[in-house]
Amino acid sequence: MDRSKVIIKTSIKAIIVNIFLVIFKAIVGFLANSIAIILDAVNNLSDAVSSIITIVGAKLANKAPDKEHPYGHGRIEYIASVIIALIILLAGFTSLKESIEKIIFPSEVNYSVASIIVVAAAVFVKFFLGRYVKNTGKRIDSQSLIASGTDAFFDAVVSFSTLIAAVANIVWGLKLEGYIGIVISALIIKSGIEILKETLNTIIGTRANGELSTKLKERINQFDKVYGTYDLMLHSYGPSKIMGAANIQVDEKMTAKEIHGLTKTIQGTIYKEFGIILILGIYATNESDEGAVQIEKDLRAIIAEYKEIIQLHGFYVDNEKKTINFDIIIDFSADNPKKIKDEVYERIKEKYPEYKYYIVIDSDFTD
Repeated sequence: MDRSKVIIKTSIKAIIVNIFLVIFKAIVGFLANSIAIILDAVNNLSDAVSSIITIVGAKLANKAPDKEHPYGHGRIEYIASVIIALIILLAGFTSLKESIEKIIFPSEVNYSVASIIVVAAAVFVKFFLGRYVKNTGKRIDSQSLIASGTDAFFDAVVSFSTLIAAVANIVWGLKLEGYIGIVISALIIKSGIEILKETLNTIIGTRANGELSTKLKERINQFDKVYGTYDLMLHSYGPSKIMGAANIQVDEKMTAKEIHGLTKTIQGTIYKEFGIILILGIYATNESDEGAVQIEKDLRAIIAEYKEIIQLHGFYVDNEKKTINFDIIIDFSADNPKKIKDEVYERIKEKYPEYKYYIVIDSDFTD
């Protein structure tokens, strides 16, 4: 599947549908003197522009890596999503201004059967268009398509509200145009804020998908001579390009040649099965050293008393240098991680004072 082609093809379909809706709604809105229908048409026009930006973003994101951008240009898709969100917000605040003016300075609205039919048809069209675009976005992990699909779904709700205003005017003579326009504006603004927030969170960097990180660790642990996988970090350089790093624990007696063969096999398998470029580090076990095993046992007993400590790993005793290295993962909710680390240090140091301790506080990057 060519992901870029799917995004472009889907966006072109959305553009065609939205252009037709813009034309029909604009004509009906002006004939009926309906601000709600006209604003609905403007919103459809912004949707078409959003789809154009999605296409441009997909093409630029698909550019090959170069010297200045060795990780590729995939994150341009996120920038495109931000632009789409800003366009949606602009449309929302513009429509809010027009709706308030409609309430303060009301004018006569002339609905016809034709106008109601057009609006009703738009409800169904936008609902199915939104579902199609959003589902396609989820299938290929495209935030810009998901944003466009979500916006189209809200448009269906907006058009339905406009339909209610038209019926209320014809049946009861109620002038709800301005008030419905405010509701429309609120929905548009809400949609824009949600899309902007989600995209900015992705750009800033969010916690890796728990299901993916769990499967990755389980798969790596299936390899012979791997005793555990730790410190897994995943970095997204675009929806279709993920790079990661992890440390694996192996027997301290393994040779460099054996470790080289093992890590190469793991990296190749992970890329083939998950499409992730993975860098691996090494932790050595101390299982052949009874003294080291006892120290680790005592250390784990100490750590078990701290609910803030999620995990201990990377434990290794070097009896020649009289050093002990280990990492601890402390929950993000802990008030003072350094204090916890210092307490652990003092307690294990008191029990085994002849060693120097090197403790690293790791972040809880993945599940």
